[in-house]
Amino acid sequence: MRSALIWLVRLCSLAASVAAGVACMWLLGATAMARPWHEPFVWGAVAVGCAVVRVVALWVLRGEPKDDGFTDEFWIKLRTGALWVLVAFSSAVFAVALLTSSNAGDNLDALRDAGAEVSTAAVVERQSTRQELSDGVVKGYASRPVVSVPGGAERLTVRGAFTHDKPGKGTEVDVLWARSDPGLGGYVNESKDLPTLAENRWKAFQDDELGMGSLIAFIVVALIGAILTPVFALVPDADDLQEVAWSAPFQTVRTALTVLVFWGWSPLMLGSQPSLPQMLVAVGSFCLVLLGYVATSLRGFG
Repeated sequence: MRSALIWLVRLCSLAASVAAGVACMWLLGATAMARPWHEPFVWGAVAVGCAVVRVVALWVLRGEPKDDGFTDEFWIKLRTGALWVLVAFSSAVFAVALLTSSNAGDNLDALRDAGAEVSTAAVVERQSTRQELSDGVVKGYASRPVVSVPGGAERLTVRGAFTHDKPGKGTEVDVLWARSDPGLGGYVNESKDLPTLAENRWKAFQDDELGMGSLIAFIVVALIGAILTPVFALVPDADDLQEVAWSAPFQTVRTALTVLVFWGWSPLMLGSQPSLPQMLVAVGSFCLVLLGYVATSLRGFG
């Protein structure tokens, strides 16, 4: 019975790590696609399920396994290092996913469902305009123009268009619209990669102004995790690392953190409206993961 529980813990740990890695990989590029994002949601649910089963088995087991091929110092530190690589990667993905979310409300998803395409249109009327400021500097303009698409809709209303320059009559803009249903209006945003949005395809770093920013965010957060990896995987004694890995209380905290992050991201992945607590969890998820694992790893220093 004890041997079966030990192997259940190990297999669930492996399955949860793989599933979490796949879920994060999907989430990295899913933000260019229309929601729901079924793939990261399903893989995330598998990771959560395996983590819960693992922690239940740890509470029943209440003890470390005897010495075998998986309890020597090399294996323990390799396993811990792999876990921290996953922590670094997932934290970086959460930061990027928040920066690159392409969702513009139900209108964008409706346009893609109707077979959206990208065309160059001319502004024929501007109904409203306001400056978009950042630290007191104008970074663009939000407006409500009416555009004309050559060979298509003569008057297409665009709500919440974002352009770097103030649009005027005759200004040419790229617009995402549906030829089959012009009544849906259009989508204009010069900070987004409209062809990628129209094709509804997975793309990790889009070809727009946020692409470089999201790549930098990914590298910065991943580097922070990479710095923490040798600190928490190589410096502590192997026996202390083993104790943390098989400690039901410590692993319960980590599992609760996994469940919390999945709960916060679920509405965003499924295309529903998140509650305020869920939104706060999603926004702070990359910090929650890093800080949560740091806090539960300090015991490894003895």
